[in-house]
Amino acid sequence: MTRVALVNPNWTFDGSIYFGCRSPHLPLELGISQHHLREAGHATLLLDAHMFDLSLADIHAELIAFRPDMIVLTTAPTYLFWRCAPPELRVPQELVLSLRDIAATLVAVGPHGSTTPRMTLRKLGVTFVLMGECEEGLLRLANGERDFAGLCFADPAGIIHVNGGPLAADFVGQPVLQWPDEMIRRHHHHHHRFEAAPIGPGAEVEASRGCPYHCTFCAKDNFRNAYRKRSPAMILDEVDRLRGQGVEYIYFIDEIFLPNAELLEGLVARGLKFGVQTRIDLWKPPMLELLGRAGCVSIEAGIESLTPEGRAALAKNCRMSTDELADRLVEARRHVPFVQANLIEMPQDDDPAVQRWRERMQEAGVWANDPVPLYPYPGSPDYQKLWGAPDDRAWERAHAHYLAQFNQFSDVQNERPVPLTALELQVVP
Repeated sequence: MTRVALVNPNWTFDGSIYFGCRSPHLPLELGISQHHLREAGHATLLLDAHMFDLSLADIHAELIAFRPDMIVLTTAPTYLFWRCAPPELRVPQELVLSLRDIAATLVAVGPHGSTTPRMTLRKLGVTFVLMGECEEGLLRLANGERDFAGLCFADPAGIIHVNGGPLAADFVGQPVLQWPDEMIRRHHHHHHRFEAAPIGPGAEVEASRGCPYHCTFCAKDNFRNAYRKRSPAMILDEVDRLRGQGVEYIYFIDEIFLPNAELLEGLVARGLKFGVQTRIDLWKPPMLELLGRAGCVSIEAGIESLTPEGRAALAKNCRMSTDELADRLVEARRHVPFVQANLIEMPQDDDPAVQRWRERMQEAGVWANDPVPLYPYPGSPDYQKLWGAPDDRAWERAHAHYLAQFNQFSDVQNERPVPLTALELQVVP
């Protein structure tokens, strides 16, 4: 038996370009890993420092009491945000430094190690970096395996080995997760919900993983890539467990929540509110009506560009015109209280025309964000087009390019980001 501590750091984002939500969310990758580890007879401690607002000293004390053989930490907040991770590794760096006196194998999981494993290993100084989806790889490490595909480590001579490529989990049979009551009680945040103030707790659920599309801006090639989905029965079982804990709102973290009549019909009778992220061009009016009747109160729809040329440059493979997309968004708003159209800043799009379109959508009750500057995340096709395969300086290169390209930033960012070297602990020459 291996004693495994699974740690979600207490995230802070000062000076970061981070586009994701900064509130705590359920650490799904650690919850799934814990289930598999327990099923195999290993002792586990899931320590969510973000949800419980734990200091480094608090984390250290919990780990000393647990006496772990292996400590796992994530390099980005929960699976929901692996595609738009904070580029910097400051928070996990500080956590690792605080754990140096604990004699345990340190394992990093997350998007950084999935795309740039060597540099992640060096920056963090951990024993292993797991590339890709981590659940099955963590079980193999706990079972004593030390040399398999998906693993990055340094040998006694200091030579770094990268074995194969990123791991992908089966996912289809992903277990029904059970979260501690106290964790759910503390989950006050309702992700991307705007039509009403929270009353009971929120939660996150993963109905599918991956995406059948290959948009250039999406950094999913090294994790959560191929599209897979769970059965509606398993999803509804997990939803019912959360409802039994008082959860009133769920956010489906799926890269793309596709129309699924069986699942939506199952949700209709449960009286639960939920939010999704999707492509509006994949939803026909009858399915949008069912989506609203099932309890959806929030849609985050990826439009990205308002011109056919812009959408083609992003490899959106969208067959609708801009007017058709606008009509479908308005149709969605008839059934769902909050509908957002996500826009990316594209050279093909005329800014005055974009602002007029935003005003038109807002008059129809659809919110469209001020276009977001494109960050070429390592692991995305956009990065590949600019510089080729990511190397050890990929995050620094993407970050410097982003800061050099843009003088103004989106309304989803509160401050101007700072250089990566100013954000990270400089432990690597």
